[in-house]
Amino acid sequence: MLDVRVIGRAARKRRAAFEGEALAIPVRTRLVRRGDDIAPLVASAVAGIVRFGDVICVSETAVAIAQGRMISAETIRPSRLAYALSRYAGPMATVSQPESLQLVIDQVGSWRVVSAALAQVGGRLIGRRGVFYEMLGGAISTIDGYTGTLPPFERTIVLGPDNPDRVAREIAALTGSHAAIVDVNDLGIAKVLGASSGVARSAVESALLENPHGNADEQTPIVILKWRASGANPFVESAA
Repeated sequence: MLDVRVIGRAARKRRAAFEGEALAIPVRTRLVRRGDDIAPLVASAVAGIVRFGDVICVSETAVAIAQGRMISAETIRPSRLAYALSRYAGPMATVSQPESLQLVIDQVGSWRVVSAALAQVGGRLIGRRGVFYEMLGGAISTIDGYTGTLPPFERTIVLGPDNPDRVAREIAALTGSHAAIVDVNDLGIAKVLGASSGVARSAVESALLENPHGNADEQTPIVILKWRASGANPFVESAA
């Protein structure tokens, strides 16, 4: 269990809404595979743990794999542009892999990627970083590179999940709690891609900044957020 009081520096800056104690409980599952019905799988895994008012946070990678939204890296033929630009990305970045960057190029076009790369260079000259991701963030965020993915998916590029709001609603309906489909990593970034009614997305993102899901072989694609203080639950909208 993770006490939100001890999450990292970035999380501390964004946890103003937390006046009491919150717990993030990772839940281990079997390996999620293509064709799995993700809502019943999650409901079975959290049975006996989740309570009304909790928020079940499910990794977007697990949802996308169950939906079959993945591509073998060996089937992608990166262009010279993909090879050239990927060399300048950070080692942990998705686009450091030529195959992943090629998918971005295919999605938005070569000229837009080149323009973003040039803007990135210009931004660095004036001390501004991250321009490339600001311009192409939507296209990049839908791709999960193969670095760190569990076998047998270690050479598989996972795309974003289809209709994450619908998936979250299905999980919520089966569990009687709230649910969110989340994209979280070890770089201090957490994003709610879809959620059932009543989920306070910004508070959930703040609680997940230290990535209690894990980014290695933990096999815990589910994290349950529990509010244990007497005050209002910050993870749930007051109108819900």
